[in-house]
Amino acid sequence: MASTTLVLPFGLPPAEMAPDLVRALQTPSLATLLSRNSTHSTHAFDLDARLLPHEAWLAHALGLAGDPSTQPAAPFAPAVMRGYGLQPAEGFWFILHPVHVQIGTHLTMPDLRNLPIGEEESRTLFEAALPLFDGPGKALVYGDARTWFLRADDWAALSTASPDAASGDNLHDWMPAGAVARDFRRLQNEVQMLWHAHPVNAGRALPVNSFWMWAGAAATLPPSSPALATTDAPGWLAALAAPELRDATAVQWLATAGAHRLAVPAGLIGAALAEDWGRWLQLMAALEAEWFAPLLGALKSGQLRDVDLVLTNRRGWTTTTTTRLALNKFWRTDTLKNLLA
Repeated sequence: MASTTLVLPFGLPPAEMAPDLVRALQTPSLATLLSRNSTHSTHAFDLDARLLPHEAWLAHALGLAGDPSTQPAAPFAPAVMRGYGLQPAEGFWFILHPVHVQIGTHLTMPDLRNLPIGEEESRTLFEAALPLFDGPGKALVYGDARTWFLRADDWAALSTASPDAASGDNLHDWMPAGAVARDFRRLQNEVQMLWHAHPVNAGRALPVNSFWMWAGAAATLPPSSPALATTDAPGWLAALAAPELRDATAVQWLATAGAHRLAVPAGLIGAALAEDWGRWLQLMAALEAEWFAPLLGALKSGQLRDVDLVLTNRRGWTTTTTTRLALNKFWRTDTLKNLLA
């Protein structure tokens, strides 16, 4: 039987909110999967890693990076390009997002999910900026309205941060860092000046006034990886899944062949970044019906031998393995105490 792993970004509430949120949750199937486990472990994450735990965990699971506990990294760009049907040429590639940056006492970048931008607007801004990226070892490639790609061979040593890690915080601490960071900032400033006066931004409540770059990696042959399914995922994450498993249901996912199934329902991320815990509770209730109950049912029926749950927050993740045999541990009370990590 295939191994089955469900990764739930921000499935762990923050410690200060966890007791109240756990009391409010109505997720009996999740409680069973967490309580009648074979193994349960907790893993701390380096808060200076410039990305989120689920991003580092996923990069490792897909064979793109090392152990997320010791070598957290998110070198997704070439793999995401392939998901968009693009073949990265030789060189070092980054994911690049057109973004809105708020200017106040310090610069902040709101959640990219809340930035409305259509294909026509994005294409126009892309074409306007394209000449600025014309240089040796540089190439700007369009993916979709929210996701572009940049080849920048001489920037391979830059330390970049994921947009979700930086969202809502002082951007000074999250900007690309390294010996060539000044070259990056010079190009970014040129694009910002160009877009500031661009007609596309004239009538927008949230102007697209900058870009965010991250996930750099050299173009190499893709490693073999598990069958990935995603739901409610941003474009870059959905592109890592097979086309038929983007916005997949649990039933579709469980029907896929292969030695290892991996699913990432990503809807909780936006609610957690916004600290909208009422919305978080609603989404957890939906996950109970759409994912936790079907997984538990498949385990009870013998369709699955085991289920791994990987739940994360900003500070780390927990891994819980539940087998069909472990469901017989009737002496264990079904609780959600393992969310109090």
